[in-house]
Amino acid sequence: MSTNGPSFVPPFRVAESSPEGGLFAFAEQIRARPQQRYWLHALLFLLTLVTTCVAGAGLAISFRQNLPFDFEEFNGYIQMWHHPSYLLAGLPYSLTLLAILLAHEFGHFLAARYYDVDATLPFFLPAPILLGTFGAVIRIRSAIVSKRILFDVGIAGPLAGFAVLLGPLIAGVAMSKVVHGVTQHGYLMFGTPLILRLVEWVRFPGVPVTDIYLHPVARAAWAGALTTALNLLPIGQLDGGHILYAFVGDRIKHLSRLFVVALVCLGGFQLFTSAFITGYNWLFWSALLLIFAMRHPVIVDPNPMTRARTWLAMLALLVFVLSFTVEPVTQGP
Repeated sequence: MSTNGPSFVPPFRVAESSPEGGLFAFAEQIRARPQQRYWLHALLFLLTLVTTCVAGAGLAISFRQNLPFDFEEFNGYIQMWHHPSYLLAGLPYSLTLLAILLAHEFGHFLAARYYDVDATLPFFLPAPILLGTFGAVIRIRSAIVSKRILFDVGIAGPLAGFAVLLGPLIAGVAMSKVVHGVTQHGYLMFGTPLILRLVEWVRFPGVPVTDIYLHPVARAAWAGALTTALNLLPIGQLDGGHILYAFVGDRIKHLSRLFVVALVCLGGFQLFTSAFITGYNWLFWSALLLIFAMRHPVIVDPNPMTRARTWLAMLALLVFVLSFTVEPVTQGP
């Protein structure tokens, strides 16, 4: 399972008191902002472009031949070494997925900049396996002192990413085709989130999910939906955790533990039903979140959420339901 980690993890700091008050402290913080490491952002983006092109080329070639994708990524890198033009076939998948990830992270970035919160540009995470990337992250480098600002920055990413993936999802499903039993003959099988199933039902009414061979563009949108769902989990420093914290405050600690236990139970159930890949992945995610993402810095802000933000939170919940799938990746027969 390809995932991206917490989309933005703010290192909250409490400014020291000063005779000039908060404005002086904020000005000092602005002056102390570190510079962007543009070379690192560019390098990681280019590496992710390559790894996603390799994954996308494999998907595209398998799609043209009506064969299940065999996930022999390292063979793809050998092909790329001998024939660089091999990467061209992967561009539709790669550019679609990178656009979705960019929209997600720039949603956070632009919201942070709107409130004068110091944020880095996205760091893309290349991966030489499966989908070609572990996602992307940005880092908030200054304190967020308002729950409303935290909410706005947290929710901007998932909503922006979901809005951008809808077009490629519809176009990708439109370019998909029916191949009898194709998804049941591969080494791995992908789950179908509700938003994808709704579009498939319109495009291929009455056709079983197992007979629909998704175009690489649709597969990129699927990966974007998975990223959105994982980030909207209401746990700790994930986007969903920030959104929930804005409403419940310190009670997020107990709720985060409850949701992690739910993930552990989900993983255990998958193992019990022999869905080993999904089961181990949920357990891995549970452990990762438990170790790195449970602690949420305290924001002292008694102001309640506005009605508009409450409706946006309900929209985020709907996006989560549409994007989430219990078994993202399972082993085929």
